[in-house]
Amino acid sequence: MKKVKFIYNPYSGENSIISELDSIVKIHQKYNYSIVPYRISMEYDLSKAFDDIDESFSYILVAGGDGTLDNIVNHMRNLNINKPIGVLPVGTANDFAKYLGIPQDVEEACIQILNSKPKGVDLGKVNDKYFLNVASTGLFTDISQKTDVNLKNSLGKLAYYVKGIEQIPNFRKLKVKVTSEEVTYDGDMYLMLVFNGQTAGNLKLAYKAEIDDGLLDVIVIKAATIRDMIPLFIKMIRGDHLEDTTSILYFKTNNLQVETEENIVTDIDGERGPDFPLTIECIKEGIQILGIDINEEKNSLKKPGLIRARLK
Repeated sequence: MKKVKFIYNPYSGENSIISELDSIVKIHQKYNYSIVPYRISMEYDLSKAFDDIDESFSYILVAGGDGTLDNIVNHMRNLNINKPIGVLPVGTANDFAKYLGIPQDVEEACIQILNSKPKGVDLGKVNDKYFLNVASTGLFTDISQKTDVNLKNSLGKLAYYVKGIEQIPNFRKLKVKVTSEEVTYDGDMYLMLVFNGQTAGNLKLAYKAEIDDGLLDVIVIKAATIRDMIPLFIKMIRGDHLEDTTSILYFKTNNLQVETEENIVTDIDGERGPDFPLTIECIKEGIQILGIDINEEKNSLKKPGLIRARLK
């Protein structure tokens, strides 16, 4: 029987994964896979999850949000582990999994993963850390870092909005220099987002992003008056295109440098990122992912009735 390393965060998404453990084992057994679980906790270093990884393991199954997935990818890269990854999106933030077309339903997700082939997906890198969805800096980018875990589990996404409101008094212009082969910007900004995925906080901002084009999508929100910013925020919430907005700089690149003397931090998929200066690059098809359904094709795996029938 083939083996799957199952790494899960029991605290993600209001502990929802706990009630799904038996279903995950059952589905994998039907496909002739044996689940080898590892529970993420503060007591043990995540690297221990990979101590027994060898050729007998077919892939690594991850249950958690963007931050959990980011941590696992960083450990895998540092340990030179090249196994494909399957993602069960059970965290508070699941932007990258949604971009990949992974179902929210755990059983549906498992079956989609088990019936798929690995696909090479681009990987972002900031200095010595990797990211799958988005790296950011500027105002509000450390909200996830500052939000209490218990508050996240009890309030979900609302916890982020509560924390964001608390930071409004800190709203200010930030001096930054961004340099790439395509674009150079030396001026004031509020926020900078570098996407490997497409969404942040459920907002589809990097609508030009492609999963394997070897490029990152960079969005710089320039400093402007509140009067100019209101229409921009409305466009962002509605998912409108941003090219004709003067306070937005949007471009694609595979490598850029970011410099600033401001007292601000970086964020990588909800976790603390490296200090400045930053070198950000795209590693084309740097990781193998299972279960991808970006086009959301209407196949049998997307129909719950057929999925349930298969499991009987």
